[in-house]
Amino acid sequence: MKEDKSKIMLFIDDNVQPIAELLTPVQFELDTRKLTDGEHILKLVSKSPTGREGIRKIKFIVRNGPAIAVEGLSENGEVDGVIPLMINAYDKGNQNKFIIEGSETPQSVPNWLWILLIVFFAWAVFYLITNFSL
Repeated sequence: MKEDKSKIMLFIDDNVQPIAELLTPVQFELDTRKLTDGEHILKLVSKSPTGREGIRKIKFIVRNGPAIAVEGLSENGEVDGVIPLMINAYDKGNQNKFIIEGSETPQSVPNWLWILLIVFFAWAVFYLITNFSL
């Protein structure tokens, strides 16, 4: 006796043409390299052998392009005047060979570290003055 299987169609965003029509159960590899960076929706439409339909939508974000790092301006931040920005963009590049140049985003020294250094040096000066005065 032949068992009827459900059919599933996969759609990306609002495309009317499915990227795949498959019989279930199935394993499928979604190649995101063909998609633009940003938000997308994978829509799965299944049809049972009796003709009933089921729909599931899954939101996902693609980040295949170069990563962009910005220091000096945060999301929804309030600013005024001239804002110094440090911007870096880097790609994964060749996965078989690691290139260090451009792979890390340079960052300025955080304020808490400057404060910690000032407190330490102030304590050191205080210690030297109080323990070695003649």
